[in-house]
Amino acid sequence: MTSNPLLSDLAVRAEVEAHSRTSACSCGATVTLADRVDATVVCHGGTVAKAHAQGMGSGELNPRLATAAALPDLLLAPLSPHPVDLHGRLVTFWPYGTPVDPEDPDAAPWEAAASLLARLHKTAAPVAVPPMRGPVKAALAVARLRAAGAEGSGADAVLRAWGALPEWARAEAPQPDTATLCHGDLHLGQLVRHPAPHGPWLLIDVDDLGVGVPAWDLGRPAAWYACGLLSPEEWDRFLVAYRVAGGPAVPGDGDPWPALDVPARALTVQTAARAITKAQVEGRLLDEVEQALVDACDRMAAVPPELTQGYAK
Repeated sequence: MTSNPLLSDLAVRAEVEAHSRTSACSCGATVTLADRVDATVVCHGGTVAKAHAQGMGSGELNPRLATAAALPDLLLAPLSPHPVDLHGRLVTFWPYGTPVDPEDPDAAPWEAAASLLARLHKTAAPVAVPPMRGPVKAALAVARLRAAGAEGSGADAVLRAWGALPEWARAEAPQPDTATLCHGDLHLGQLVRHPAPHGPWLLIDVDDLGVGVPAWDLGRPAAWYACGLLSPEEWDRFLVAYRVAGGPAVPGDGDPWPALDVPARALTVQTAARAITKAQVEGRLLDEVEQALVDACDRMAAVPPELTQGYAK
């Protein structure tokens, strides 16, 4: 399938795992779903194998897997609670779920995503889990931008916006909430229908799951809305559904932005930093969406974050 040893061996493990669970495997081709620095994912039949990021230890991953197994009405449950080692990377196995169709934005399940988040945020962690990794991932994106040596007004704007954020949002201090269970990396790619193809929507990807500030999980849709990349109608669908489900990240009515300001800023910076780094590697200019994110960072850098709920201190 590929000369990449990890990808080749991961495909073999996915096939073996699929055959161990059913005699009805169609034995079609093993499909690569993702091959990134932070995750390599393949699918054979109804079994998905994921090689987690280099450096992800079992002490971090195991409680997250246990949480998913204990909350199967919210999170896709792993096929096994124990990861295996493959080329120095932890590998987990999952049932296949039908993802959101990127070619049909009108069918985007904003209400389902919001309801799942609200329910997750109101659920006590069934086991002790590490802190939610959202701020850490944002800090890694900024570190990669700096390491890439990107120059110019775009990178400067991103770094200035980053420097204006409170320490907790830059992963330089503990998060002000240490009890609320959060997903940590919410976007529409983190939802699947299981059982496929028409089962209920569930959240996937537990790598960043943990306790922390629940508004972080609303931060990416909020950032897209603020940058003009998500329509007011879609944002309203998401926010209303979250409030109807009793989500604690924002007040039940009134202006939600004081609670969302810092997470939305941080996720705008993270996404813009990734965009600049990727464009530099590919030797191209920023596209329209990427430039909109950088422009938003430039505007943010001139206006301090809102001081609210202690989150911006």
